[in-house]
Parts: sequence; C-alpha cells; structure tokens
Amino acid sequence: MDRFVIQGGFSLQGTVKAQGNKNEALPALAACLLTDEPVLLRNVPRIGDVLVMLDILRSMGAKIRELSSSDFEICCRGVRAAELDVEKSKILRAAILLAGPLITRFDHVILPPPGGDVIGRRRLDDHFLAFKSLGARVGEIDRKYSLKREKLIGADIFLEEQSVTATENAIMAAALSQGHSTIRNAACEPHVVGLTHLLNSMGARISGIGANILEIDGVQELDGAEHTIGSDLLEIGGYIVLAAVTHSSITIEGVNPEELYIIRSTYKKLGIEFDVQDDKLFMPKNQKLTIQPDFAGDIPKIDDGTWPAFPTDLMSIVIVAATQASGTILFFEKMYDGRMFFVDHLIGMGARIVLCDPHRVVVVGPSQLYGCQVTSPDIRAGMALVIAALCAQGESVIYNIRQIDRGYENLEQKLQTLGARIERRSS
Repeated sequence: MDRFVIQGGFSLQGTVKAQGNKNEALPALAACLLTDEPVLLRNVPRIGDVLVMLDILRSMGAKIRELSSSDFEICCRGVRAAELDVEKSKILRAAILLAGPLITRFDHVILPPPGGDVIGRRRLDDHFLAFKSLGARVGEIDRKYSLKREKLIGADIFLEEQSVTATENAIMAAALSQGHSTIRNAACEPHVVGLTHLLNSMGARISGIGANILEIDGVQELDGAEHTIGSDLLEIGGYIVLAAVTHSSITIEGVNPEELYIIRSTYKKLGIEFDVQDDKLFMPKNQKLTIQPDFAGDIPKIDDGTWPAFPTDLMSIVIVAATQASGTILFFEKMYDGRMFFVDHLIGMGARIVLCDPHRVVVVGPSQLYGCQVTSPDIRAGMALVIAALCAQGESVIYNIRQIDRGYENLEQKLQTLGARIERRSS
C-alpha cells in the first residue's frame, strides 16, 4: 500500500494549476448515459473516483476515448442494463448518480449501496423520494436497491434536505420525463450549476439555474454535447491554506473569482488574505495568522452549510489553518457526524484542540506541530493531514493515501514543483 513520506517545516514557492472539479466531473460522466450520442468532456480530473466511474461505464458497454489526459469522449449507445459492479460501487459514493440516468434508459435497475468516505450517515432518502415522485417504484432486493418504472411523469418534487447528489439525480431523471417538473429546495453549488449547463447543451430544458427552485420541461431525447468542467474550489481552498501555514508565496491558476467570496470571508477570520486577478490567485508570503474575534471580543465560529455557505469539504483543512493562527475559535460541522474525528491525528502532532462532540471542536493556536505517523480517514481529512505534515517539524508518514488519490490529481508532483519534500513510497 502506498504512503506519503513528508519532511515538514520548509517554505514553498511557485505556481500550480487548479484541476477540474471532482464533484462536477462525476455527475457529468453519469449524464452521458442520458444520450446515445457522444459527449465530449474537457478538463476532467484524472483522479481515483473519476477512473472508477469510467470503469463502471465501460463495464456497462460505454465506449470511452481518451483524447488527452483530461479530455474524454463517452458514447453510451450500447450500454446494457447490467447490474453495477459491487466492489467498484463500494469505493465510489457517486455511483448513486447513475440511478437517475439508468432509470430513464431501462424499466428495471438494480443498484448496490454506494460507498465513499466514512464521515457519518449519508442519507439516500431524497434520491428515492424524487424517483417515486416521477413514477418509479423503489424497493430492496438482497440488500440492493431496485428501481422499476413504466414511464416517468413530471412532478413537483420537494427535497427534505439540499442534497447535491439527490438534486443531480432528480434533474437527470426529470430531464427525460414526460411533462413539467419542479424541484424545490434544490442544491445550487457550482458543480450542480455545471451539470445543468451540460444538460441544457444536450437539449434539456432547465430554468432557474443557480437557484433553489428548478423548473424542468421534459424532452423525449437528448443529444451529444461538449462541456468543460470548472475548476475545483476544494483543491484551491487547500492550496490557499497550505501557503498560509507554510508562510509561502504561491500562485494558483485557473480559479473562478465568483466562487471565492465565501472562502475569502471565512479565511479572513483566521487572518488569511489573498489577491485575485482574472483567473489567477496570489498568496503573499509570511502572512500573520491571527484569529479575528467577533464583535465585542467574542470567540468566533466557523460553520458549514449548503451553498453559498462555507463548504463542509473544507472544514478539515481550515481546522489545520486554525492550529497555526493566534487565538481561539470554534468549528461547527453541521452536515456529517463523523468528519471531526480526524482531529485526533492533529492532537497527536501537537495541536491544541478540544473535541466537544461529534460536530464541534475548539482550536487554540498557534501550536508547533511535529511529524508523526497518521492514516488518512477520507479524501479531505487526508489532504488536511498532508498540509499539517508540510508545516510540521520533522518527518511524517501518511498511510491509506488511496483516499487522497480519489480526489487529488498528481498531488505529490504538484507539491514537489512548489519545493515540498514529499515522496510516494510503496510497501
């Protein structure tokens, strides 16, 4: 099993280019099932989860041409109604995104439970609620999900929670349903917006894009299209923190300034500043990280939520930033009840953190971190531990980096171009 060996405590410098958005690429790949015509996707990140999704599509009969390392042409004309690969679905949470497209192609679909990060309970109720609203019958056979339908009819769908993947599944199924659908309490993250733009370029009729109420007029069929995946805000947010805690000067290319407002506002609470010009983000060197108290000197709080609130997938990373900032701050993780347990690794490295309950931690900084052996529990906590190791004194070894590879493309090579002392080693 591969591991990272990292020598920390060194300043970095240079330029990195943001990869394509993992959370847009995966539903875009699933959406290729909605048409028999080829779909060309550009700027697809070559990461573990994307490669697993491509393998699943191939196993179903899809023809995939790699035009470059990040450009793929997918044609699903010959796709079969085969049961999804159980082992690959266990790896990939986003395998559930195949449900919406598949139920539009076939009258009966069997799906194994999806896997992914172990960060707490991740409900599928709203996915099935949407399918039922459109006329599908949902059941369970041998611990697998069964979807059946005669035809899909447009409906007024209210999602109980603003689930990104449930919203995406509902959009894809409604796009080929008969009649009009309304999706209320829809998620509106940038990657959801990217999916809707792809679908409209394929011939779907979706309005209200970027809002919490989507209107969809179903069409009989969709065509091929070409679509470029947007930049990955989560990777960008990680590199900003990396530069701040290692007192480095880093330039990040390929950013979307319109997506950075909540990042700027939240990071400013820790004293992190950056400049943006066009699609380039500049991190100045040797920033003085100081936690900014709330009005009247109260201890500040960082919490997460659905867009445009601070994204949950950056919580682990911003906690690492707080360990290097002067002051005290509370973090409130509202969405998952298992994400915060990774802080035990940071405490073992020397951080002063109080785990109040599964959802809240208090960080008192700054703390000198020291290298040690840790295990990556999930994608985002894994990246957080890499950042912590790079600002720590001494050597760190990070195991289970398969989790990190699922979400970050060529991470060690990118970090090495900045001067980081990181190596991938195999057992």
